[in-house]
Amino acid sequence: MPLSKEGLPEWLYPVVHAVETVRPRQLSRFLPPTDGAGRQSAVLVLFGEGEQGPELLLMERATSLRSHAGQPSFPGGALDPEDGDPQGDGPLRAALREAEEETGLDPSGVQLFGVLPKLYIPVSGFVVTPVLGWWREPSPVGVVDPNETARVFTVPVADLTDPANRATTVHPSGHRGPAFLVESALVWGFTAGIIDRLLHFAGWERPWDREKQVPLDWRS
Repeated sequence: MPLSKEGLPEWLYPVVHAVETVRPRQLSRFLPPTDGAGRQSAVLVLFGEGEQGPELLLMERATSLRSHAGQPSFPGGALDPEDGDPQGDGPLRAALREAEEETGLDPSGVQLFGVLPKLYIPVSGFVVTPVLGWWREPSPVGVVDPNETARVFTVPVADLTDPANRATTVHPSGHRGPAFLVESALVWGFTAGIIDRLLHFAGWERPWDREKQVPLDWRS
């Protein structure tokens, strides 16, 4: 399953450069355990071209799920044995497979062009590979299984870079992190962290008020 940068739109070049040059510690302080522990998983960071310009595909997890319930996230999940080598093409296959299962996305219309360093989500023990794609041929998407997904939506990059839509979340544990108030959703946690770093290293970030805080419910 090859990665290809051929024919990408010019506006994606800064993202391609960011993916090629960013180092793990620049993305997160949570890196995979050195002993190999953690469940291998992948997410699809899919850029498309919408009515309002460049956009990202997100979904909202069902409130009934055991982990990260109700949270907006990238499509994705744990690797299956048939996905193949977790250190090789496995995460690429898993990201596309999970996106198809969760959103109905047609993987044949997606061009994968990059992979970010593996990151760690301590609360769920997942080792996550963010896989980046260009939605070359958009296909209809929506909720496939209401038990897993509450909704599927796209967010214009312009809304993500708008300072008015940015805030800092404060978890009851004291942990602070970036957040985006877009499409009547609060995007926070791991997903917001990835978006925040991509915007920063692609040079798309605009100055925003880091003192603007959004408290998180203790159940989150």
